[in-house]
Amino acid sequence: MKLFGIGTDIVKVSRVKKSIKNQLLITRLFSKEEILKCKKVKNISNCFAKRFAAKEAFSKALGTGISKGIKFNEIIILNEKNGKPFIKLIKNTKKIVNNKIKKKFKISLSLSDEENYAVAFVTISS
Repeated sequence: MKLFGIGTDIVKVSRVKKSIKNQLLITRLFSKEEILKCKKVKNISNCFAKRFAAKEAFSKALGTGISKGIKFNEIIILNEKNGKPFIKLIKNTKKIVNNKIKKKFKISLSLSDEENYAVAFVTISS
């Protein structure tokens, strides 16, 4: 297994709580799937904060940041039935990542949150 990149990010939940009041911003940052999931949970702000941190951590692991065609709402943070989080790439972001890495790759994601902070850690390996 070869490590392509690692990324981590920490987010203050109160910052995200203010941002998610803006519906236009929510749709720019999050997919419909993520919005539906977070609106179903008790602590909406922490749900969105973890997903935002994961998107930032992924862009750092990729080495591009959010630029050059990479879009937040095309990096989708979901959970398996057992709760394990994973990243799903779609549309142009998926094409850009496939062209950059040029071989089969695996994205690993870990999320955690406390009352005031959310953190994400991502590795990309082949």
